Order: sequence, then C-alpha cells, then structure tokens
Amino acid sequence: MTTILGISAFYHDSAAALLKDGNILAAAQEERFTRKKHDASYPFHAVDYVLSEGNISLTNVDHIVFFEKPFLKFERILETYLAFAPFGFKSFSMSMPIWLREKLFQKQFLLENLKRHNKEFKDLDKINFSEHHYSHASSAFFPSPFEEAVILTLDGVGEWATTTVAIGKKEKLEIIKEIHFPHSIGLLYSAFTYYTGFKVNSGEYKVMGLAPYGSPKYKNIILDKLIDLKDDGSFRLDMSYFNYTTGLTMTNKKFSELFGHPIRDPKKNLLTQFHMDIAASIQAVTEEIILKLTKNISEEYKIKNLCLAGGVALNCVANGKILEKGIFDNIWIQPASGDAGGSLGAALAFWHHELGKPRKEVDKDNMKGSYLGPSYKNDEIEQELKNLNANYKKIEDKELVEVIAKELSEEKTVGWFQGRMEFGPRALGSRSIIADPRSDKMQKELNLKVKFRESFRPFAPSILYEDLSDWFELNKKSPYMLLVANVKKSIQIPMTEDSKKLFGIEKLNIKRSSIPAVTHVDYSARIQTVHKETNPRYYDLLKKFKEITNCPVLVNTSFNVRGEPIVCTIKDAFNCFMGTNLDILVCENFVMYKESQDVKLKQSYEEKFELD
Repeated sequence: MTTILGISAFYHDSAAALLKDGNILAAAQEERFTRKKHDASYPFHAVDYVLSEGNISLTNVDHIVFFEKPFLKFERILETYLAFAPFGFKSFSMSMPIWLREKLFQKQFLLENLKRHNKEFKDLDKINFSEHHYSHASSAFFPSPFEEAVILTLDGVGEWATTTVAIGKKEKLEIIKEIHFPHSIGLLYSAFTYYTGFKVNSGEYKVMGLAPYGSPKYKNIILDKLIDLKDDGSFRLDMSYFNYTTGLTMTNKKFSELFGHPIRDPKKNLLTQFHMDIAASIQAVTEEIILKLTKNISEEYKIKNLCLAGGVALNCVANGKILEKGIFDNIWIQPASGDAGGSLGAALAFWHHELGKPRKEVDKDNMKGSYLGPSYKNDEIEQELKNLNANYKKIEDKELVEVIAKELSEEKTVGWFQGRMEFGPRALGSRSIIADPRSDKMQKELNLKVKFRESFRPFAPSILYEDLSDWFELNKKSPYMLLVANVKKSIQIPMTEDSKKLFGIEKLNIKRSSIPAVTHVDYSARIQTVHKETNPRYYDLLKKFKEITNCPVLVNTSFNVRGEPIVCTIKDAFNCFMGTNLDILVCENFVMYKESQDVKLKQSYEEKFELD
C-alpha cells in the first residue's frame, strides 16, 4: 500500500488531498474548517481531516507533495522585479522578507508545520514538489474518464506559466506549450474584477454573473489596446496598462483613462450600466481567447477529448461555448479547478509520473462526484443538535424526501446538509440551499433575504440527468456545475417589445421561462446533472419533487451567506440557518423548522462575514 498526501497552500484556497494506491480517498479546503474565505494558510485542519478519513498517521504516509516549486516561483518574482526596476520597490520590500524567511526554504517550513500533526515526523526526504501547472493538468486528466486527452490549463500564474497545453495518454502527461507571465488570461480577467470593485481571486464569478446584464461595447478597445490576440489563441498583454507585476494594485491610471471611469469603490459606488458593459466586454474577450485556443489545439492534435483546469476553467460560460461549438467531442473539467485542486493534482502527478503507476479505471469519472469531504453519522448529529438547543425531529429516508419535496413545492427554502462535503467551490447537493425553480420571486428572495448579496446573482439548476435534454440545450453530463447552456425553447417565455427595451438590472424582473429562478437574463443556466450513483439521497429528492410538480429541477446554491465559506459542520449549518431567512434545515435524517426554534438562538448574519 502506498499513501500520498498532496498539499496546496500560501497563495489562496489552501487544501489537502490523500491518495491510497492511486485511489482518491479524501480532499478538502482549509477555509471550510477555519471559516476564513479563500484561506491561504498552511492547511492544518484539512490535512488532519484527510489523514483521519484515511485512518493513517502522518508518520505512515509514504510521500508528501507540494503543488508548486518555490525556487522556480522565486526566480520569476525576482526576475520580474529586476526587469521593472526601479519601479515596484514598495512591493519588493514587502514581499522579499517573507520569501527569504519562509517561502524560499519551503521544505523546512513545511516540515515545521507537518510536525504540528505529529512531533515524531522528521523525514524531509518524504517531502516533494510538483510544478504548479503540472499539478493542475494532473488534477484534470488523471481522474477524467479519458484514456487520451488534450489538457488546457488557464489561470493567473504558477511559477512562470499562465497558460499551458498538455497531452495525456494513459498514465503519461507532458506539457508541450506554455505562455509565460506577465501575459495571462486569468490576470487580465482579475484586472477587470478589480476595476469593477470586486475582490481579486474571489469576485471573478461576479463579473461573469454581471456580464449578461450588459453589452460588450468595450470588447474592441480591449482587443485593440490591452491584448494582442493571434488566430491560434496565443496572446500578449500591453503591460503599460497594468500594475500587477510590481505594484500593489491590478490596474493603473492609464487603464482607468482608457475606459473613462475610475476604479469602482464598492463601499461608495453602486454598480452602473457601465460596469455591466465592462463585465460583458471582458467576458466576450475571454470567450474569444478560449475558443481560438481550443480550436487551434483541436485541429493540431486531432484528439477528441479536452480536460480543463486552472482558475479560468471555473468560467462555466466559456466552457459551455466550447461544447456548443463542437470543438471537442467530450469535455471534462476538474471541479476544484483552482489552487485547491492543485493538492490533488500534485499527489496524482507523483503517483503516475514519479512512481510510474498505471491508471486503474480509465473509463469512469474518478472524482466520485467531488464528494470527498467530511460526513456525519446520525448519532453525532443528534448530539450536536442537543448541544445547540435545536428543536428537531428525526424522519426516516423515504418519508424525509417526501416531506421535504412537498415543502419545496410550496416555496419553502431549505438548508440541505447530507453526505460528504464537496471538494471545490460548488455546492452539489451535500452542502446546499435548495428551493423551487418555478417561483418567479425565488431568485431575488434567496439573494437578498438568505444570501445577503447582490440581487443580480444567478442561481444554478440541479436536474435529474435523464431529464436533462428535455429542459436544457445540453446532452452531456455536467455533474460539477461547470457548463452553461440555454433552457429549451419549449419552456422559454419570449420577451415583449417593451421588455426588450429594458437595460441592466431592470432585466432581472422579467420572467423568461417556466423555471425563472434558474434562468438567467440571456436564457442561460449553469447546470448540475444529478446522478443516482454519486448522490442517491439528493437524486431521490429531485425524483420525488418531479412526482409532485412534474418538474425535475431544483434551485441549488451553496449553503452559506455572502463572504462565508460553505458550511462544513452541523454547528456551521445551524448557525447559518438561524442567521438567515431559511425556512427549514435538514441534517441527514433530522429536520428543523424555523418557527419551532427558540428565538433567542437567532443570529445576525448580515454583516458577520467580510464582503467577497
């Protein structure tokens, strides 16, 4: 038996993963345990969890692999500062002491942190390093159901690479093309995230969600001034508009002057039509880059399968466009595409690349639905609910799905906590808030009264896989909520001449389909297909909801409020339930109704977590 512990840390979204003989046993992000969104610290709790799930002590782990190579990254940072000298001295003076004290000598730094789990652990030789983009590519290819694939990794930056193309065949993976820092799709998108007033490495999905409310009227300016895009998808940025190489901001004065507006201060300035148009423009540019890249590599390598990884792979709108254009026959996207997934990729890279071990089950998705986090037994849950003074009742499985499906059909909002927690940024029916998609008030209500966030934010549909093609323009599995497609024409509600004249957020109030709560303003939806084999209880709930309503779809959003990591424990779930306007909480077989809870347990969640 060979066990491998993978770790990603120290930038954002720290995580840990554990392999046993190449089989993925467990993976989790540190933020879920610390309750700090995008926690970048050493993933102490995540490591503890995966070791306990694997029933193994640290001293018995055979190999530990970190997801990038610190010396290569230091080389890039140092060369960047030298290239832009004397600019960037302030940034240099802030970052260098940290690098020289901690990051450059990461092996020793990791050893010190690993000793926190077990004082007996002393074996430096067990600690290994994988390249950042190789970790990403491995996380996408090796768990995929493909024997052969092209792997496209798109993110901000690893050591040097920002965009890589790799070829995977069986247990072999080789990176064959790279675009290097500072030229980066991820950093370009993050620059616009910063410019529109959202947090970098957190708010990019807000820009994507805002885009359909705008028009891409600045697309040509971006393509003319900011990026030199070639027909094969390769590109270079004009760095005179950006400040991220050596400064403390993403963009500079020249960038703001180009678009005629200053950077939005989210505390002082509301979103306007300008910001919606900017969002639409950078989304359109991103899609064009990705479509050119994928078209070129498809034609060059003649391989029918594509795997995607890196933070940009979470841009589900662009992913949907690749599928829509038929550039590849099949697409598989790592559900934890960002840096968190690097922990898993590093472990898999070591197993296959360094140890030369073969892949076992190539024809199936080996991510197990991404349900790789902690779960809780009913007796554990009941004890915790007693400790929390919750008023609850226990209901057996069959009755449970019947009761909750009926409550959902009557427009109740439900916190749904069951099974193993998801790995990655999407809630997939284990740590979810669920609701009736047929309600034309549900999107606004969930956003404002439950999530405490911007009203424009779209919600995703969960749908029984066998019903997918009857409701959406999609005929491929989408278990990880990473593909966007339009709702079927048959259930769309055409816009009137008056509604076509509306601008921006005014579009939100127009009903566009028979499932308005999950239909975006452009008739699209970010789809999760639900499968009996990976999440049987959630599948059964959807099936029962369909029996009652003739609708096999539920609203599915993450169980948290704005700025909060997705809930991990029973206590997290109950606190969130009592801090929001959720009607019902389900924790495995235990059901709680808001009106039955002691009012003294109510919490104030509106300002509990920092804006993300």
